[in-house]
Amino acid sequence: MKYIILSYASQQHYDAMSGNSAELGLKPDDFAAMYAWMADFNQSLADSGELVETRALAAPVHTRRVGGRDGVPYVTDGPYAETQEVLAGYWVVECASFDRATEIAARLGECPAPPGLAANAYADVRPLVETPHDLEG
Repeated sequence: MKYIILSYASQQHYDAMSGNSAELGLKPDDFAAMYAWMADFNQSLADSGELVETRALAAPVHTRRVGGRDGVPYVTDGPYAETQEVLAGYWVVECASFDRATEIAARLGECPAPPGLAANAYADVRPLVETPHDLEG
């Protein structure tokens, strides 16, 4: 079965990664160990045959929200003040069980993130629906 592992960040985190923020006291170089760990993590999933796809997402400032009101579409540019956490990236894995997908996601806690980032980090793991039958039960 396929599962998606979702990771989250904030606009502040993206600003720190790009060197545009003194607020967190971080520089782009502070993320080098995290990037190297992620590359190794992704390679280990590819080597095991469990990685289907993984992507990091651009900063929330580059987001557009599309919706509709009374049948009229609207577009709002990000970032959104009411949103502290945003989807930062994802992994699609194909593995034997929900428990295995959860084990994979738990490994993200080993990532050497800069101080202050790892304390509130989490990931969501959700089964992917490929047919209407997957929604049953």
